[in-house]
Amino acid sequence: MKQLVYLLVIFVAFSSCSEYQRALKSENIKDKFDMGTKMFEAGKWAKANKIFQQVVPNYAGKPQAEKLMYMYAMTFYEMKSYLEAGYQMGRFERSYPKSEKVEEIAFLAAKSYYHVSPVYSKEQQETVEALEKLQLFINKYPDSEYLPQANAIIKELDFKLEKKAFEIAKQYNKIAYFESSDYEAAIKAFDNFLADFPGTSFREEAMFYRLDSAYKLGVNSVVTKKETRLNTAINYYNSFKQFYPNSEFIEDANKMKEEMTEALKAINSQS
Repeated sequence: MKQLVYLLVIFVAFSSCSEYQRALKSENIKDKFDMGTKMFEAGKWAKANKIFQQVVPNYAGKPQAEKLMYMYAMTFYEMKSYLEAGYQMGRFERSYPKSEKVEEIAFLAAKSYYHVSPVYSKEQQETVEALEKLQLFINKYPDSEYLPQANAIIKELDFKLEKKAFEIAKQYNKIAYFESSDYEAAIKAFDNFLADFPGTSFREEAMFYRLDSAYKLGVNSVVTKKETRLNTAINYYNSFKQFYPNSEFIEDANKMKEEMTEALKAINSQS
């Protein structure tokens, strides 16, 4: 009995495969459309995509074109060909703005760019593009059922840009080596980061490393600039201590303050 069932499964699979191959080679576009639809509904995205490619040009302007273009775009998404999916879904949205599928397609088109967003350490062009697409979607469909997903994705992408900006600023601090221009670049990078991401989860670290950069700049400065730079660094210390009096970095910050205070006393004693 088991052998009979096994043979039957093989026969059905072979018949289905043969049927697909015949449709693929057929000159009849309806047969291709029907077989592509069958493959799509069965979740065989690559097969559906392959046969849809053959008939898409033939259905331009026909009643079935909307359904075909929806399925065609979706096959790219399901195959994880996200850039092509985004492109095809954009075409669908422009061609069928009143379609019942347009909201879903608009969301998935934006989400396609999210899928190709790289890790934070790499260039973030796709991340920025995904954020722009998602914001456009939210503006166009403010009551969409996809809104919670869209907001969650935006939050994730924003954090990626935030982390990249923080790590860049932190790198300035790490590579600086007793060169005033290096420390000034680090301070500016942290100033920009804190301005661009006022609610950042890295705020405490950013304020500490900004202080650290200003401290190193001050204590290693030439005499003519030392007092001004030390006072600036102490201001950064005061801000840091005000917001984070119990920080894990507070002991290091206090040591910096003590050293800078002593350096200022030495300068004043010589004047």
